Amino acid sequence: MSARTATSPERIVAARPVEDASSGNPVAGSAVTARAVALVDARRPIAEALGRSLADLVGDPATLSSVLTRGFAELADPEYLEGQRRIAPGIGRLYGVRWPLTAAVERGFRTAARGQSTAGFLEVAERLFAEPELEPRWFAFGLLDRLLPDDPERAWQLLRRAAREAGDWITVDSLAHPVGRGIVLEPYRWAELDSLVFSPSRWERRLVGSTVATLPFIDHRRGRTPDVARHGLDLVDELIGDSEPDVQKALAWALRSLVLVDPMAVAAYVERTAENAAAANDGQRAWVLRDTLAKLPADTAARVRTRLDGIRRRAGEPSSSRAAATAARFAGEAGLPDPRRHRDRFPDPSATQEMRRP
Repeated sequence: MSARTATSPERIVAARPVEDASSGNPVAGSAVTARAVALVDARRPIAEALGRSLADLVGDPATLSSVLTRGFAELADPEYLEGQRRIAPGIGRLYGVRWPLTAAVERGFRTAARGQSTAGFLEVAERLFAEPELEPRWFAFGLLDRLLPDDPERAWQLLRRAAREAGDWITVDSLAHPVGRGIVLEPYRWAELDSLVFSPSRWERRLVGSTVATLPFIDHRRGRTPDVARHGLDLVDELIGDSEPDVQKALAWALRSLVLVDPMAVAAYVERTAENAAAANDGQRAWVLRDTLAKLPADTAARVRTRLDGIRRRAGEPSSSRAAATAARFAGEAGLPDPRRHRDRFPDPSATQEMRRP
């Protein structure tokens, strides 16, 4: 299982301690912050031990799932659960395990399973997907990340299932790392992101931006090639103008990450798109571009900021993206089917058995 090497800005914000409203600095001696730090410090060894214990249970998915879910329940923090529900409205069932502790569970497993065969990882991931709480599913994403080099097609099918079933930004941004890994290993999978720009699910569209944002951190060589910049900017260009704030945030994150790959191409794109946004008074495009400026050269940022002055998002404004226009032409009045309305039947026993035949 691979450590998360890129973290969405929203998750970083969620993990920050309480801040003083006037200065933005952490509140010294804050009772909430002190309690959170103490809880993580006290439970981190327990979380790592839990992860290590799972390495011996890979051959028994049901037992591994039982041990992991029981461990997550013991690591849960009701205060953190409340915070997760606040920053991700509508998120599904959770234990409420603090992010550093879920990372410690993954780290413990990764250490104990180093050098171990990935045989059995698919079956464990399938079993964890059946759990009603989300933390086991997030743990399964790490298993699939590690499985991709050995069994790319079956691992990818579970990742696509997870994308179809996603219903919150935390799950989507956690999923972006293994999806990006799959693209690095097999670049033809860019085509799958190309198709997701037309999805009626905002979470699948967000996954496009989150994956592009994550790619430069997955592999510092293959994730920072000219092809990554070209494909990434093409995908952003298809989606920019999307009316969903969750998608807009991911697109801005993608542009900021692509600065590491090709800063000149990103700067040129932002300036060109700012002209288009200003001409159309497009506040949705303008928001994404403004959220990118901190990573651009000061003179470029100043020009773009001036060009976009006074252009704001308007409530209820429809998407102006090329992808939305294309989807509307093909879908007609009925619209494209929402993937979440079609319960994916994978893995059912017959389909899974068929996939496992040599």
